[in-house]
Amino acid sequence: MDELLRELPQKAREKHSENKKFFAKLKKRPPKDLDYTMQQLHDAEFERTDCLNCANCCKTTGPLFTNADIERIAKHFRMKPSQFIDDFLRVDEENDYVLQSVPCTFLGEDNYCSIYDVRPKACREFPHTDRKKFQQISNLTLKNVAICPAAFNIVEEMKKAIKI
Repeated sequence: MDELLRELPQKAREKHSENKKFFAKLKKRPPKDLDYTMQQLHDAEFERTDCLNCANCCKTTGPLFTNADIERIAKHFRMKPSQFIDDFLRVDEENDYVLQSVPCTFLGEDNYCSIYDVRPKACREFPHTDRKKFQQISNLTLKNVAICPAAFNIVEEMKKAIKI
């Protein structure tokens, strides 16, 4: 897995132009069954992929925290949302709450998340490859293929499955 993660950013860079062109076409003329196809590709990949063997998303990027996330996680820790923000979060250049640092504070050495049951929405939905109206998140997906081996594989399978 370590070698795969080392090679992933380079593989993503090599495919970036091809992927960008594919997503531009996809956005203009999304197939009627795109959501169904993406759900199938997502499900098939995650039958083969165990995120606990990787956790690269938690090690290299931080999620955006919504107000609902902050409230839920603060309640879990029995603290006020303002205290949770002070202890763990910062405001980024886009005025969003994000972790103060990566790797994620809540990631254990065993790749388990200590707040898994109350984790942020962004974590629950990552890598967003089963999202409805998938064609609307092409920029996010282009970033995620460099972080998540499963997202990379799903996009490669998507290009084979969807003829544009």
